[in-house]
Amino acid sequence: MAKKTVYNRVLLKLSGEALQGELGYGVDPKVAHSIALQVKEILELGIDVAIVIGGGNIFRGIQASKAGMDRSTADYIGMLATVMNSMVLQDALEKVSVITRILSALEIKELAEPYIRRRAMRHLEKKRVVIFAAGTGNPYFTTDTAAALRAIEIGAEVILKATKVDGVYTKDPMKYKDAKKYQRLRYIDVLRKKLEVMDSTAISLCMDNKLPVIVFNLTKEGNIRRVMGGDKIGTMIF
Repeated sequence: MAKKTVYNRVLLKLSGEALQGELGYGVDPKVAHSIALQVKEILELGIDVAIVIGGGNIFRGIQASKAGMDRSTADYIGMLATVMNSMVLQDALEKVSVITRILSALEIKELAEPYIRRRAMRHLEKKRVVIFAAGTGNPYFTTDTAAALRAIEIGAEVILKATKVDGVYTKDPMKYKDAKKYQRLRYIDVLRKKLEVMDSTAISLCMDNKLPVIVFNLTKEGNIRRVMGGDKIGTMIF
């Protein structure tokens, strides 16, 4: 290993919006390339990397259901959006010579392998980046919950929750100047204060399985590597 790291296996949780950059919708290839370079950087440290990405830059199931669409139908469309984003990320990773596999909870054999836990473990052992697509494969569950579930299944030591802000705040720092940042938070406090970090199912899963979550700013290049090196950036939920 080129440098001592705090973790050996991590799950990176990206929002779909992370891929859109400043476009407001869809995918910005430059952002995908930047993420790919950051992932490659920690992969070269000897760390096993799995990724779960949302689909909000293409379709948001909850918003569609509020507008009158059947919730199950809306959620399945959202799952398909995550498959599209997974393909974008796979392409970006492979362009920087990172071997990548997409494992989908929905069977789309022309595009991705079906999710099988043992297969995922084998890919990680071979130092391939594994992207988990289509959430849990079930409606009514978010990609945050999928990230918690997959992280536990593969034995990840931490979830890296990548956002546009540098941690968890008492209120939206984009709107309120007096918002204060939490350095560390207990799972139960996230639930009690109804902090919108991850949904309650995801936080409860992490709490039950003692899986820490680090919320940090992805837009600052090098932050993933800094977290791996033990730098205290973002907010730790434990």
